[in-house]
Amino acid sequence: MTDPLRALGPVVRLAPAKLNLTLAVVGRRSDGYHELHSVMVPLGLVDRLSLAVLPAGHDSLHVAGRPIGRPADNLVLRAIRAARGAVTAADPRNPVPSLAARLEKRIPVAAGLGGGSSDAAAALEGALEAWGAGLADVERLRLAAGLGSDVPFFLAGAPALVEGRGERVTPLPGPAGEPPGILLVTPAVPIRTPDVFAAYDGGARPAAGSGARAASEHLAAELRGRLQARRLLDRAGILAAANDLTAAAAAVVPELVPFRRRLTRLLARPVGQTGSGPSLWVLYPSEGAAAAAADEVRAALDDGRLVAPGDEPPFIAATTIAAGATVPAAAGRPEEGGTIA
Repeated sequence: MTDPLRALGPVVRLAPAKLNLTLAVVGRRSDGYHELHSVMVPLGLVDRLSLAVLPAGHDSLHVAGRPIGRPADNLVLRAIRAARGAVTAADPRNPVPSLAARLEKRIPVAAGLGGGSSDAAAALEGALEAWGAGLADVERLRLAAGLGSDVPFFLAGAPALVEGRGERVTPLPGPAGEPPGILLVTPAVPIRTPDVFAAYDGGARPAAGSGARAASEHLAAELRGRLQARRLLDRAGILAAANDLTAAAAAVVPELVPFRRRLTRLLARPVGQTGSGPSLWVLYPSEGAAAAAADEVRAALDDGRLVAPGDEPPFIAATTIAAGATVPAAAGRPEEGGTIA
């Protein structure tokens, strides 16, 4: 391990949002978690995390941008502590110093976009870089899974097939050609993932034969075969319906149902939900086309044609699917098409 106090500057990591293009719940595990089959992609919408070594003191976190709740409870600090524990256990004679973290938050929380999990992955990898320390892939994966079900996905830095409760991640090639544009609309009604799964277990499920599992398997196979981005758009209607948690999210926040219908009529395009919601997504041929749609949604909200649930205006952003790594590659990261589980 190199001397971290000799570092010339802070380590900077970009933590991308994620999108579930498909999300199938395929069973209940003996540990109480649900077994998933999901094709997930990182997005160009990112948080920015910087980590600087402190010669003395305790780990600290300063947050700018979107609110996250109490910084002391944030996954960034938990990830730093987990990384420190693993590094110290591997080499007790070389304790690692404290870190000052600054998080520039752009991704909404409790939105189904994985922002907190992505921040955790960025903090885990960034802390190791700041300390000049390394951990085996299996240990990094263990730490990530302990922080949250979505965190292992962000270690891959690429589109991936995610299985189990999230710990089995197989990187996939991204859509070939110009990256598709994504319109994100997140109503100001944060949803806790445990509440959505509780509603799912209580019977708020898609109709029999919804096809989410088949759509998820088919999309993973097509991406392995280098699916063209324009073909992904052709499948927008199928993908928008391929989320087994949509009904459960609507059971938690019933206002999502009419809002999604009005948004579909306004844009005349399929509207999907990512993760446990409430974020909704729409595919476009380019980021520019998604940006034009974002302006249309804002105008409709301003003139009353569209009414969103929540006490504040929704978060609206145009972004793209990031086909490759959005964060700096960590030592030993599996090559595209491999697996980290």
